[in-house]
Amino acid sequence: MDGTFNENDISHIVSADKAHVWHHLSQHKPYETTDPRIIVEGKGMRVWDQRGKEHLDAVSGGVWTVNVGYGRESIANAVRDQLIKLNYFAGSAGSIPGAIFSEKLIDKMPGMSRVYFCNSGSEANEKAFKMVRQIAHAKFGGKKHKVLYRDRDYHGTTIGCLSAGGQDERNAQYGPFAPGFVRVPHCLEYRRHEQDGAPVENYGVWAADQIEKVILAEGPDTVGALCLEPVTAGGGVITPPQGYWERVQEICRKYDILLHIDEVVCGLGRTGTWFGYQNYGIQPDMVTMAKGVASGYAAIACLVTTEEVFDKFKDNADDPLNYFRDISTFGGCTAGPAAAIENMRIIEDEKLLDNTLAMGARMMDNLAALMDKHKVIGDVRGKGLFCGAELVADRESREPVNEKLAAAVVADCMAQGVVIGVTNRSLPGKNNTLCFSPALIATADDIDHITDAVDGALGRVFG
Repeated sequence: MDGTFNENDISHIVSADKAHVWHHLSQHKPYETTDPRIIVEGKGMRVWDQRGKEHLDAVSGGVWTVNVGYGRESIANAVRDQLIKLNYFAGSAGSIPGAIFSEKLIDKMPGMSRVYFCNSGSEANEKAFKMVRQIAHAKFGGKKHKVLYRDRDYHGTTIGCLSAGGQDERNAQYGPFAPGFVRVPHCLEYRRHEQDGAPVENYGVWAADQIEKVILAEGPDTVGALCLEPVTAGGGVITPPQGYWERVQEICRKYDILLHIDEVVCGLGRTGTWFGYQNYGIQPDMVTMAKGVASGYAAIACLVTTEEVFDKFKDNADDPLNYFRDISTFGGCTAGPAAAIENMRIIEDEKLLDNTLAMGARMMDNLAALMDKHKVIGDVRGKGLFCGAELVADRESREPVNEKLAAAVVADCMAQGVVIGVTNRSLPGKNNTLCFSPALIATADDIDHITDAVDGALGRVFG
C-alpha cells in the first residue's frame, strides 16, 4: 500500500481500522467477522457513524468528556490561532494561554492558588501522589507517605493510579501494585446492607468514620493524603450521603492529612457547579481535573493546589532537592489551555451550569418515573447531568442483575440511536449501573429522548 487513498472511501477506513487500530476497552475477537463502529462526525449532542447513522450521545464522547458538545468552531479557531503563534514549549517556562487559563481557573476555586499542567487525569493524579511522597520525605522522614483511596473510586490507568484504584476488575492482572496505598470503604448508601454495622440513620457520618478507623489502624503519622472522587463515576455513579463530606474534612484536618479531590469527571460543570466538591462546602488541598477542562478539543489536565502545599516545595532554596522535580512533556502544549479558556467562556456565556441543574433535575425525575414502571431499577442517583440507574434482579435483596442483561439494555439503546453507558469491567458481579452524562447543552427534548430509549430497552430486555 502506498499510503494514499481517497478520504471519502469509508470502506478503506474501516479496513485500515480493523487491521491496525487497537480500540480502548474492547474485545476485538468480534471484529474478525463484523466491522467496528467508527464515529466520523459530531454536532451538538449528536454523532454519526460510518454508515451515516445518527446517535444522540448521552455519555459525552463515551467517557464524560465533551461537556460543551461537538462542532464548536470557536474552540477550534482558538486552538488553531494559538498553534500558529506558539504550539509548544516545555512547562519549565510559561505561556500566554497557560497564564490566562490559570488565572481564570483559580477564580472559580476559592482557596486554591497554583496550577500544574499535564496531559491526562491519570497523570494529574500521579503528580499529586508524587507531591505527597516528596512532602513525606522532606518533612516527615519519609513516614507520612501513605495515600488512602476509596472502594469503587477510580483515579486512572497507570500502575501508580491503579494502586489507588478501588475497582477490582480494572485492577485485575495488572499487579503487583505500588506499596503505600490503602483502601477505605465506599459510601454507597444503597448497598449499606453489605457493610457490617452500617446504620440506617446518619449513614454518611458512619461511612466517613470508617475512614478514621483505617487511619488509626495504619497510624496517623504514616498517612499523607486521602484521595476521593466527589461523586464516584465508573464505580456506579455514587452521590455522597448527607453528612459524609463534612465529616471527611474534619477527619483530614484532625490528622493533618491532605485532602485530594479527583475532579477528572465532575470538574468544569458536570454536577451543576464548577467543581463537584463545591456542592459540599469543603476545602481541598489538591484538586485534579481533565476530561471536561477543554471538552476533548485538546488534551489537557491540571493539578491545582493551595499555596500552603506549593510553599512546601520552595521553603529551602539551599536544598537542591527542595522543588517539585517533575515534568510533563505534553503539559507544555499550548492547545490545551487555549481550548480550555474558550470552553470556560462558553459555559459562562451560555449559562450551562444553570442548564445542567435544570436538565439534571429533569433526568432524575424521568429516571424516577422509569423506576416506578420497571421493577428492575433498584435505585436512581446523580448530581447535575451525571446520573445512574442501578439494575437489580430483586428489589428486596438488591441482588444485581446479570451484567449481560445490563449490557443488553445499552445495546438496545444503541440500536435506537442513543448512546448510554454502563459500569464496565469495574466491580466483580456489580457492573449493573446504567450511566448517563449528556453534554451540558442538553435540552428537555434530549433528556426525554434518552429516557424514552431506556424505557423501551428495559421493556424489551426484561419484559
